[in-house]
Amino acid sequence: MDARTAPGVRLLPNAITILALCSGLSAIQFALNKEYSAAVLAIGVAAVLDGLDGRLARMLDATSKIGAELDSLCDGISFGVVPAIVLFIWGWDGERTGWLVALVFAVCMVLRLARFNTLLDDTEQPSFTKEFFVGVPAPAGAVLALLPLVVTLGAGEGWWSTKPVLLVWTLLVAMLLISRIPTLSLKKLRIPAKAIAPVLVIIGIAGAALLTYPFLMLAVVVALYLAHIPYAVYRYYWLSRHPEAWDVEPAERRALRRGARSTRRLGLRPPLRRRVAGAAIRLPRLPRRNGTTGPGPASRTSWRRLGLRRDRRD
Repeated sequence: MDARTAPGVRLLPNAITILALCSGLSAIQFALNKEYSAAVLAIGVAAVLDGLDGRLARMLDATSKIGAELDSLCDGISFGVVPAIVLFIWGWDGERTGWLVALVFAVCMVLRLARFNTLLDDTEQPSFTKEFFVGVPAPAGAVLALLPLVVTLGAGEGWWSTKPVLLVWTLLVAMLLISRIPTLSLKKLRIPAKAIAPVLVIIGIAGAALLTYPFLMLAVVVALYLAHIPYAVYRYYWLSRHPEAWDVEPAERRALRRGARSTRRLGLRPPLRRRVAGAAIRLPRLPRRNGTTGPGPASRTSWRRLGLRRDRRD
């Protein structure tokens, strides 16, 4: 029996999903005890586990219908309900306005996950759309919503922890969840071989900074994620105009983009040979004095309009 098909191994992805759910729900208990650092950490652990269960299921060939439904349900709780309650306890301390905002965020998260599940069955989408999410994904949305709390834990209270800012920010993140804005998917990220070593160095530095200044580093990561959205939008619409370039190597794709920009910058146009030749064929041919045919006086203006000179021997 193949080790990957053993019953215990096939249950491993679902077990990780349940652990992610337990970690997310534990954040509520930490928030009730005013342990907000532990609450943010618990939601972060749930996000990491959520990224592992799907990959592990594909590696072990253990994907199943119940696993997909379980993953979606746990995401709705861990990244929709839990962050909403944590923010309600921390930011509004039981006020009705805060509860209304928390409900809006949780509802938008559930709608985002429902749309994600329907898009999985859509086989008519172009191939390049696999590189993108429609809207902000659930784990990223949960971390984005917690940004005011994260900044407060790292730098202390300020304008970012006031109730009006918290209200506007939470509603903005909720709108990003259900929006049609494309965001990059790390599942399809392809790193060139030459960039592997620098990327590993950057990951090492980021890990050391995360251990030293966890909340400030987390705030920087969230800011970088927000900064990538304009690039993701540009990349999506570029690929929608050039879908054949999605299967091309990244270096060749960059060369195509540079060539297109250079052509526009120089003001070049496609060759006019076919247009000139076709127009020349359509010129009226009148009888010459010697009985032969050729372009007559009526066509001289057409020759000049095309920028061509007649042969002196005519």
